[in-house]
Amino acid sequence: MQPFFGACFGNPSSSHHWGREARVALDEARERVAGCLGAHADEICFTSGGTEGCNLAILGAWRLRRPEGRNAIATTPIEHKAILGAAHQAVREGAEERFVAVDQNGVVSDASFDAAVRDDVAICSVMWVNNETGIIQPIARLADRAAGRGTLMHTDAVQAFGKVPIDSRTQRFDVLSISGHKIGAPKGIGAVFIRRSTKLEPLMHGGLQNRGRRPGTENVAFAVGLAEAAEITLAEQESESARLLAMRDALERAIMERIPDAVVHGRNADRAHHIVSVSVPGTDSESLLMALDLQGIAASGGSACQSGSISPSHVLLAMGVHPGLAGAAIRMSLGALTTDACVARVAEVFPALVDKARRVSGSGK
Repeated sequence: MQPFFGACFGNPSSSHHWGREARVALDEARERVAGCLGAHADEICFTSGGTEGCNLAILGAWRLRRPEGRNAIATTPIEHKAILGAAHQAVREGAEERFVAVDQNGVVSDASFDAAVRDDVAICSVMWVNNETGIIQPIARLADRAAGRGTLMHTDAVQAFGKVPIDSRTQRFDVLSISGHKIGAPKGIGAVFIRRSTKLEPLMHGGLQNRGRRPGTENVAFAVGLAEAAEITLAEQESESARLLAMRDALERAIMERIPDAVVHGRNADRAHHIVSVSVPGTDSESLLMALDLQGIAASGGSACQSGSISPSHVLLAMGVHPGLAGAAIRMSLGALTTDACVARVAEVFPALVDKARRVSGSGK
C-alpha cells in the first residue's frame, strides 16, 4: 500500500500519467478481489466496509424494485445491525419488513424461509456466518429457493470470507458484502459483489466511479491493501481453518471442564472455527468483560458495533435463549495472532473470574 500514500498518489479518474498509474493499480486490485470470489472484475464495487455494503444491497435493491410490486424485504432476526438498520430505514420509507425464523441453533430452515420469502420480496438477506455465534447458514440452498421466486439474495459474508468456501460461479447469491479489517486489510475498506444481471440503485450520486454504483474518488491504497489481504487469506484458508478449529475446541473443552454449567451457544450447529459464544449462569457479560480486560484478554458481549451496550444479545434472544443467559454471553474471537498460549491463558483465568463474579452477584458456589 505504501507507494499509494506518496509517489503514486494520483486520482484514478484523471487522464494524466499519475492518474493512469493509480488507475492501473485500482483495476488490478479489483481483478484480484474478484478472483478471490470467482467473479468478474466489473462485479466488484469497493466500499468503506461491511455496513455500507449491506445498506447498498438492501436499500439499493428495494428502492429499485419497489415499482415492480416487490415492496417487502426479508431477513432474519439474527443479522448484524447493518442489515437490520437498513431494513428499518426501508420500512420508514414504506417497505414491509419480514423475518425468516431461526431454530434454537440459530439456523434458517427451508420451511421458515419459504414462509417469509414470497413473490413480493425485493431482496432477502441472510448472514453467511453469524458474527456473534459463528453459526453457518446454508446460503447456497437458500439462494436457489430465492431465485425460484425472483427474489434477489444478499449475504453478509464479512465473517465468512476466508473461513468458508465462497465461489460466485457455483453458488447462486446475487449480492455479497465483505469487509477488509476482518482479514487484515485496513479498517475503512470493503467490497460488494454485484452479479452482472443484478441492478441496484446507488446510495450516493455524483460520479461514475465503481460503474456508478458507488461514486466518489476511490481509495486506491486501501483497495490495494484489500486485494493483498484477500489473496493471503485465501492462500492460508485451509491451514488456518484447521489451526483455529483445534484452538477453539481446546478453549471450549477447558471452559466446560472447569465450569460444567457453562453454555456454548450453537454448539450443535455447523459453525465457523473462529468464534466462541459462551454464557455462564449467575454472571453478566459487562462485569466479566471488565475482568477479562484487566487480565489483558480482549472479548466482547456480542457484536463489536454493539460495544457499550448492556442489553442482551438480539441474536441469542432470537434463538430462544433465556434473557438472563443471553445477558451473560461472552464472545471470544480467534484469529491470525491467536496462539495456543493465548488459549491457555484464557483457560487459566476465566474460571477464577467466573467464581468471583458469582460471589459478587450472590450466586456463587
